[in-house]
Amino acid sequence: MFKSFIGYHLEAERRKAKYALRAATANTRLLKLLFCVIILLVLWNIPSTAFGIDGLTVVEQRVIAVFCFSTLMWILEAIPAWNTSVAAIVILLFCVSDSGLWCMTGNLPEEQMSQLISYKKILACFADPIIMLFIGGFILAIAATKSGLDVKLARVMLKPFGTKSENVLLGFLLVTGLFSMFLSNTATAAMMLTFLAPVLKSLPANGKGKVCLALAIPIGANIGGIGTPIGTPPNAIALKFLNDPSGLDLNIGFGQWMMIMFPFALLLLFIAWIVLQRLFPFTQKKIELNIEETEEKKLSPWQNWVVYITFMVTILLWMTDKFSGVNSNVVAMLPVGVFSVAGIITRTDLEEINWSVLWMVAGGFALGLALQDTGLAKHLIETIPFNTWSPILMIVGSGLLCYAMANFISHTATANLLVPILAMAGMSAAANLATFGGVSTLLIGVALGSSLAMVLPISTPPNALAHATGLIEQKQMVKVGLIMGIIGLTLGYIMLIFVGKAGIL
Repeated sequence: MFKSFIGYHLEAERRKAKYALRAATANTRLLKLLFCVIILLVLWNIPSTAFGIDGLTVVEQRVIAVFCFSTLMWILEAIPAWNTSVAAIVILLFCVSDSGLWCMTGNLPEEQMSQLISYKKILACFADPIIMLFIGGFILAIAATKSGLDVKLARVMLKPFGTKSENVLLGFLLVTGLFSMFLSNTATAAMMLTFLAPVLKSLPANGKGKVCLALAIPIGANIGGIGTPIGTPPNAIALKFLNDPSGLDLNIGFGQWMMIMFPFALLLLFIAWIVLQRLFPFTQKKIELNIEETEEKKLSPWQNWVVYITFMVTILLWMTDKFSGVNSNVVAMLPVGVFSVAGIITRTDLEEINWSVLWMVAGGFALGLALQDTGLAKHLIETIPFNTWSPILMIVGSGLLCYAMANFISHTATANLLVPILAMAGMSAAANLATFGGVSTLLIGVALGSSLAMVLPISTPPNALAHATGLIEQKQMVKVGLIMGIIGLTLGYIMLIFVGKAGIL
């Protein structure tokens, strides 16, 4: 997260604590790493017949080994998640690409040479159009911070909610949710907690209102990310596989996603407002808000106007991509080009982009590519009778699995693991899934499950930041997280099945 963002000090403290914990558990992490490497080597070298898949080739076996290795590494967190993604890409390049090491690819049987993946395709995962979409979002966020647009918007958007405690709570939920649709969830949470700090000091020390407002920030950030494809990485991962021309090719646009998911996110935010008030009622009836603009001027007046106009035009083009004919990934390059030429984005700003998230997503794309291009996906579809499975079990079961996993490991890692497999399964069972909205219900349900996974402080960075205030007990976060998870998944699947059957999404 970029250092110029208001509230960065909170994120810096969170990361410092995280790195300290890693240092303290270095020996344990080393054992986890060794365990994962051993599993990789075992799966790599055991007879192919041990997998129980008829006709499994050497190339396909290697992909299975890399996929299982990545899964274990992401779950056990032996090393940071993005490091695992990079490791997976490097292994694929050197061992199953058409430019791999001779000792790995040169002695393969003739018929398996065609299974090798193009090294250009693997490397292209680092510059996938979805990656460009995220870069555009990051650039917009940095420019909004440098121009003070974020603070101005927060002041204007919170003002109509007045001073009544319940209304201020609703304001923080909605504003946090709206910001997180276009900015990083972590950055949004850090910024809004900074704005909230003076408010919390004015509330009674023993009142539940502090807990209520502190919880509103991570809930708003997590739920708000549902609203747009760039709101959270799992959304973009699901969209990539839904729109893949060589796969499902559903051609779901940015505006089309928002048309359905934006109102749904707002509905969940209103439900969260009611839930929080019931669980943690205010004792103080009025709250005074005082959000000050920063004194430091990072841009000139004309540059500020360039940011305002470009911000509005970009979002408008994203929302109308189906009508304008300009792909949302292409639109994402507009702020990159304009802000670079206008001197708004500098080399230092580019260094502050969250490249670890982008590289982690790229690793997931590379694993999906390996499943597809080696023929392993087709082989598994022929071996595993996905089309005989109960469609409701596939859809709801995958969402619940994602929700359970994402509460303990990275949301992006969870989506990276599940979406490629489910996309493959969905294509096989498309006819059965049509009854419940089709493959879009299956994959978007996974993205939804990850966004609603907010039970523990470790579930998401916004949760960790809010818990670090010392105002929230873990059991309070668990209670709210479970309630919103159950409500969100239930309403989410009802909505997805309806719009899927209606052919809207």
